[in-house]
Amino acid sequence: MFDLTDFPITRRWPPADPTVIQLYSFPTPNGVKASIALEETGLAYEPHLVTLSDADVKSDAFLSLNPNNKIPAIIDPNGPDGTPIGLFESGAILVYLAEKSGALLGDTAQDRYHALQWTMFQMGGVGPMFGQLGFFVKFAGSEIEDPRPRERYVSEARRLLAVLETALEGRDWIAGPFTIADIALAPWLGGLEYYGAKELVGWDDLKNVPAYLDRFMDRPAVQRGRQIPDPG
Repeated sequence: MFDLTDFPITRRWPPADPTVIQLYSFPTPNGVKASIALEETGLAYEPHLVTLSDADVKSDAFLSLNPNNKIPAIIDPNGPDGTPIGLFESGAILVYLAEKSGALLGDTAQDRYHALQWTMFQMGGVGPMFGQLGFFVKFAGSEIEDPRPRERYVSEARRLLAVLETALEGRDWIAGPFTIADIALAPWLGGLEYYGAKELVGWDDLKNVPAYLDRFMDRPAVQRGRQIPDPG
């Protein structure tokens, strides 16, 4: 049940306790989804710091678990049917941890599907669009003279924020109860400050979204999970 020798990644990042979930991550908006979910559910786990350098994410060891060379990834030694399972893609990891723990998917079938709906909204919209926004505002794309790429992602970020602003009217959490959808969305909202893009996307004109992010950041499990793995 707890034999992880079939996973080559464990030779570079050896587990201290092979009986618990192994988390390979870095505290980015995608990376902290997994650590926050683990903290919220109380599942036992062991974090391993995988930096964003090619030496880590493009190493043979890491690629053996995630051929897409992105964090986070996990190994659960006690997976389905009691056999170990390795997973990558933060959305898939969120669903897996929620189903394993019986938490973070609401109380009803409707809650579950609404949580999955908004998780997909983040995976397909907020994450990719905000990530491109960051590239053209803060990183190498900011050096491109043509304004159209940046304008494209500023406009799309504003549109996505407007969707959330409307959906959050009269509710604390995006799918009703607190779920994986909030763990998926909120870290990316927080990333707008890191990108220096809040003014560009009209953050101060919003009411529900900033209050939602504040509620999320106030959760003790979120505060712990945002620092895991410790980047040093």
